[in-house]
Amino acid sequence: MNFDLSEENVQVKNMARKFAEKEIIPHVKSYEDHGKFPKDILQKMGQAGMFGACFPERYGGSELGFLNFAIIAEEISRAHPAFGYAFNMQAMTCPLTILNWGTEEQIENYVPRLIAADYIGMFALTESGGGSDAAGSMKTTARLKGEGYELNGSKMFITFANEADVGVLFAKTDTAAGVKGITAFIIETDRPGFDAKPIEISSLGHMMRSCEVFLDQYRIPIQNRLGQEGEGFKIAMNALDYGRLSVAARLVGIAQGCIDAAIQYCNERVVGGRRIGEYQMIQHLIADMVVETEAARMLVYKSAYLKDKGEAATRESAHAKYYAAEVATKVSRSAFEIFGGYALTDEYPILKYLSYANMLHVGEGSANVQRILIAQDALGWKNANRHHINRKFSLKSDL
Repeated sequence: MNFDLSEENVQVKNMARKFAEKEIIPHVKSYEDHGKFPKDILQKMGQAGMFGACFPERYGGSELGFLNFAIIAEEISRAHPAFGYAFNMQAMTCPLTILNWGTEEQIENYVPRLIAADYIGMFALTESGGGSDAAGSMKTTARLKGEGYELNGSKMFITFANEADVGVLFAKTDTAAGVKGITAFIIETDRPGFDAKPIEISSLGHMMRSCEVFLDQYRIPIQNRLGQEGEGFKIAMNALDYGRLSVAARLVGIAQGCIDAAIQYCNERVVGGRRIGEYQMIQHLIADMVVETEAARMLVYKSAYLKDKGEAATRESAHAKYYAAEVATKVSRSAFEIFGGYALTDEYPILKYLSYANMLHVGEGSANVQRILIAQDALGWKNANRHHINRKFSLKSDL
């Protein structure tokens, strides 16, 4: 068993770090101050192959694989956590879902543009009041009328919705069938009846927004249905399986960013004539931060490695997401303690790291729900409503 990164992995890691240092860090404050969406930076990321790592070359992908994808997502999130959003919307939950479940025409129409960031993507599952029961409590409907569907309803906490061109959205085509009545659709936001309004979350900034989406007599042709009627729940669960890998890698990046900032601060800040890094209590915090982040990174790499082998790694992705969320939250709070009052200032990134760690603690499966599902999986309990089936990949667990 070899835990070393390959030469290619190291090159990809260095490429992502240099990109962040050149294209993101020097410019991001201007985007944040003006609340401007950084589409031009996302397109540069697309041109560098960052979003296409898990896609075939014939669709514009770079075929770097899931491990390289995780490495890239970590490095970019380490530099600035807001840019981690893009790895879900432009790589995993939106275009990869279309690749896995779409027709050849749908794949060719949308995937190359999404991974190039010529189209901005979104993934619309969650609804107000739904929370972790996003599928069971779904109220958005899709009625077949003539040659198309009419969608009515709303979605909540949908990233990039105010900037998106294309998205994967879920609605009930049979309101009496529970999760078996959910169907997936590819929506285009320039059609009448679609509206998105940013949700005010000041701690996450105004550059990349989470939104509420409204659908009012929104019509799309039958050709925009993704998969068959009633397959929506399977499609959503499969998409979240990949999304958890992305979120876990982003969380490791956030934790590493906190460590880097804390180490620099510990070597510069002097209290009582000594650098604060010389105090034992601070050293204890640093030690825990480093070790636990490395453990989370190994879980992420294991999940990505298995996916590169063609395995679904559903269980491993859930483990990685759960633990990385716990670690990133703890590490960012430890960094906050090390910085003290300075953590609240704009001079340092700690408050932003903490805010994103808290947000991702819930995203792609809240920690409490993940803990329950992981325990039930370990106990060998089966639940048909959690059984994930993908027509292209055979999953090994019910988690």
